[in-house]
Amino acid sequence: MTSQQMTCLRACTLLALLLTAGTITAKEILVKSVSALQSAIDKSQPGDVILVANGDYTTTGDIIIRNSGTAAHPITIAAQKNGGALIKGSGGFRIAGNTAFIVIRGFHFLHTSDKALMEPGSRFCRWTHNIFQTAGEGNYLTIMGSDHQVDYNTFHHKNALGKFIGVRGEGNQIAERLWIHHNYFFDFQPQKGNGAEAVQFGLSGYSLSSSHSLVENNLFEQCAGENELISVKASFVTLRYNTIRDCKAQFTLRHGNHCEVYGNYFFRTPGLRIFGDDHIVHSNYFEQCKPAINIGNGGAEVADGADLRSHDRPDRVLILFNTLVNNEENITRTERPNGLGSTNITIAYNIIQGGGEAVSIKGPYLQPVWKGNLLFQTKGAGQLPDSAYFSADPLFIKDASGVYHLQKGSPAIGAAGNDWRGITVDQDGQLRKAPLDAGADQYSTAPAKAHALTSQEVGHEVTVKEY
Repeated sequence: MTSQQMTCLRACTLLALLLTAGTITAKEILVKSVSALQSAIDKSQPGDVILVANGDYTTTGDIIIRNSGTAAHPITIAAQKNGGALIKGSGGFRIAGNTAFIVIRGFHFLHTSDKALMEPGSRFCRWTHNIFQTAGEGNYLTIMGSDHQVDYNTFHHKNALGKFIGVRGEGNQIAERLWIHHNYFFDFQPQKGNGAEAVQFGLSGYSLSSSHSLVENNLFEQCAGENELISVKASFVTLRYNTIRDCKAQFTLRHGNHCEVYGNYFFRTPGLRIFGDDHIVHSNYFEQCKPAINIGNGGAEVADGADLRSHDRPDRVLILFNTLVNNEENITRTERPNGLGSTNITIAYNIIQGGGEAVSIKGPYLQPVWKGNLLFQTKGAGQLPDSAYFSADPLFIKDASGVYHLQKGSPAIGAAGNDWRGITVDQDGQLRKAPLDAGADQYSTAPAKAHALTSQEVGHEVTVKEY
């Protein structure tokens, strides 16, 4: 399924969720206790809206949702006022398998971690405008079913092992067709040990299964749970237009193949690390990172039968049209004892301005493709061949948010000609038309559709028209 088809499907699903016409008579039920809430959920019918009165609620077990709504008439469980109902105690909302079309909205979750869960077999449910700050080790939210949406939530103040969001599946199949967008991930304190990512999308056992999910327009700030910030362990996941700022953890394609990473903004963070095959990394913006892009040095080759938990050798990865500005390290690959390196990596039409040497590659690097990169004021080209770059001032200018863009007359404009016309959008979500420009920004006077996000544009406090 293409990104355009995915967007159309989600738009149709959202429209269906908002329809109120039909023969079903919806009820609005106000509850003021956990027991009354569970009772209302057990009796709920499609179209019902269960409102939880403002106040503090302490659970002694999970609040289980087994009844289903429909696409046109979901069952909505909401706080009477956004953030006004606080759920504490030993249990949270658990959406059971085979349950569909549930909306959970506006709560402040302070209960035990690992208790907000969508079980395998659940479908088309939504968590929106909630605050997650659950207690102790474990995940704030776990997704195991497919076709779910997680949007405009705030995940913050975590100081224990576990994840803000953990995506799983069933058997060896990762959850499919998820849409995770406009969430705010803030303040994940450093942990001792593994398993403290802000978002962990899958596990090694799911890595060869296809998700066709979209993670977009999320903001990550001051997250440093472990060395990985976002860990993708699945195939066919698209991550676009997210902003990562002041996080001491790395965005990692850890296991899996065929992921697309584009239009993301990285500021003062360890950037992006890549393992696996056939990924496309384009139109991303990196500033003051160390490194910006790290190509993994393979420890094994999964395609030849190596353990799925291995650091799979990167093969046939495209690194195109990215902008790197003032990074202490730019494009790197570090040493690995007996490392397999990487093969058929394309590094083309990137702009690298300032910072360390442009490319630093350690270990085997077989059949690389280098082409059309623009360098300016770096500490040398490093391993970048003379034929693979030209030196010029890209004539960057900062926009109102402090992000560098091309201005008229830049030598980057048209530098890619008709090459790589399959790259159709830039860092601003603007259409790329041949002749293509080097770097993440295609020079345009059209309105930008994407930009580096701020905390005012994401999270539970943002008002959207559907509410």
